Amino acid sequence: MHDSQQFRSLHQARFGAVPEVFAAPGRVNLIGEHTDYAEGFVMPAAIDFATLAGISPRRDGKVVIFSQNFGEQREFDAASLPRTRSRHWSDYPLGVLAILAGEGHTIPAFSLSLWGDVPPGSGLSSSAALEVATASAVCSLLGVEYPGPVLARLCQRAENEFVGSSCGIMDQFISANAVRDHALLLDCRDLTFRLAPIPSHVALVIANTMVQHAVTGDEYTSRRAQVEEATAVIARHRPEVRFLRDATLDDLTQWGSEMSPEAVKRARHVISENLRTVAAADALIHNNLKELGRLMAEAHRSYSQDFEASCPEADAMVELAQDLPGLIGARLTGGGFGGCTVNLVEQRLAAAFSRSLAERYSSRTGIQPQIHICHAAGGAHRVQESIQSVR
Repeated sequence: MHDSQQFRSLHQARFGAVPEVFAAPGRVNLIGEHTDYAEGFVMPAAIDFATLAGISPRRDGKVVIFSQNFGEQREFDAASLPRTRSRHWSDYPLGVLAILAGEGHTIPAFSLSLWGDVPPGSGLSSSAALEVATASAVCSLLGVEYPGPVLARLCQRAENEFVGSSCGIMDQFISANAVRDHALLLDCRDLTFRLAPIPSHVALVIANTMVQHAVTGDEYTSRRAQVEEATAVIARHRPEVRFLRDATLDDLTQWGSEMSPEAVKRARHVISENLRTVAAADALIHNNLKELGRLMAEAHRSYSQDFEASCPEADAMVELAQDLPGLIGARLTGGGFGGCTVNLVEQRLAAAFSRSLAERYSSRTGIQPQIHICHAAGGAHRVQESIQSVR
């Protein structure tokens, strides 16, 4: 828990001005991995870990960005901001500024303080939280207000076009548009969505394997290329198929021989994951938690075996959770190759579940995990001065 009043005080001490403060949450994806850039379905929920962005105007023509997490400050001329990435944490806020400038906004001089408790590299969207918090803060200074879906798209472009990560829309969308105590079934084609209430007796237990991943890495890039390879083969036979959202498992049976074996497996995961995600939302809406758990287990097997985006540690974390009291469903979440598992657990048993899972995982791997009991949070918002903390 981070005290927003302390955050304001630190900004004021550094920059001599009281900031407006905005918060944007990280997220956990309950089901639907690597379907977003195939214009498919995802079902994330925001979590009560967030990035805070404090902003105040300046009079010297400078944009000054300070990260409390890194203990580092960067300074730029507002009239000549960088146009290319430098592979530095500042690429994320600078990418947001580049996109806003491209939309016709004149970027003013300002001081920006940033702090977050979303674990980086864990698959919980620390980058999207940073982008959405920054965008919310800067737009407030500009005096403009974008609808949540539009703000999410601008932040996605910042990551795609400036940072250089080929992420889909899910992370930014849920950070900007989440509703407390709900998951969100998002159609990544047209950005329509349905809310799925998470029962009050269910906790989101997030187990960090402590194996970090980077979505700019080769594994992510190669998987996306294989998805696109499969799409291109199917489209030669069915021109109406622009993304795997439009394809079927029968298409793979008919034309899989024209693809690499890897592309067949990646496509099988994406196509079947779309079907599972819609079914999982229906299960949650109808409070059929047994079916939701079954779908999560099937999703993890597909992610691990067909998409090959898991790792021994994540597979172990999911396996070790299976017979623990209170478990509803468990799977690897996020971009893959490490990061966190999400476990839906009966609230009354969540603390004991977390302790047992940590002990089992440490004994199996020699790694001490970080395990957090979370609940579905709301989306990006201005933090009022009277509110003492972001969660």
